[in-house]
Amino acid sequence: MNNSVGNTARLLGAGLRALLVLTVICGVLYPLAVTGIAQAAFSDKANGSEIRDKSGQVVGSSLIGQTYNLPKQYPQDPQEAAEPDLKWFQPRPSHGLGSNSANQQYSLILSGATNKAGDNPDLVKLVEDAKAAVIADNSTAMYKVEPSDVPADAVTSSGSGLDPNISPEYAKIQVHRVAEQNSLDVQQVEKLVATYTTGRTLGFMGEPRVNVLELNTALEALTKS
Repeated sequence: MNNSVGNTARLLGAGLRALLVLTVICGVLYPLAVTGIAQAAFSDKANGSEIRDKSGQVVGSSLIGQTYNLPKQYPQDPQEAAEPDLKWFQPRPSHGLGSNSANQQYSLILSGATNKAGDNPDLVKLVEDAKAAVIADNSTAMYKVEPSDVPADAVTSSGSGLDPNISPEYAKIQVHRVAEQNSLDVQQVEKLVATYTTGRTLGFMGEPRVNVLELNTALEALTKS
């Protein structure tokens, strides 16, 4: 009987010691080590790939798209369509991006695609309406956007609905409108787009792209300089 109690006590003691050691290693030392390595080697990515404006204020993440819309006249009306603020470069269309009264640019509603087939009448109408809007919004007295100029990413959302990038072609057709709206020279805005255009990863993966938030943050700094 005494041997049985002693063996049980030893087993419980060994189990508690193992629990304590593993808790310290796995629950304290390992997270601290991983966090330390991440902060030392990849601090930007570890902290959410934050983008800051000229004043140093965080305006968002380079990994998540934002809307650039005018404030709604009737914020409580869910049926009121948001109108794009044409002084900014516009992102891909998406039902996964939204806004609220606290921050008009950075509020997520949901993430996801429409999951509609390519010949779905509702999707076809969305694309046709988006194309017409892109042509109307970006055509100026000095620059006419043709239907053939409108790239696919200008009228379709990404699979997640949160794509932060647009194609250089979509950025290009917005240049004249952005320059006119901000009283800037077209060459200035073209240079800005070229600066924030990223090529294929490692030269062969993905497509050239322009991060809209980075571009608009630089545009804001340019208009205030």
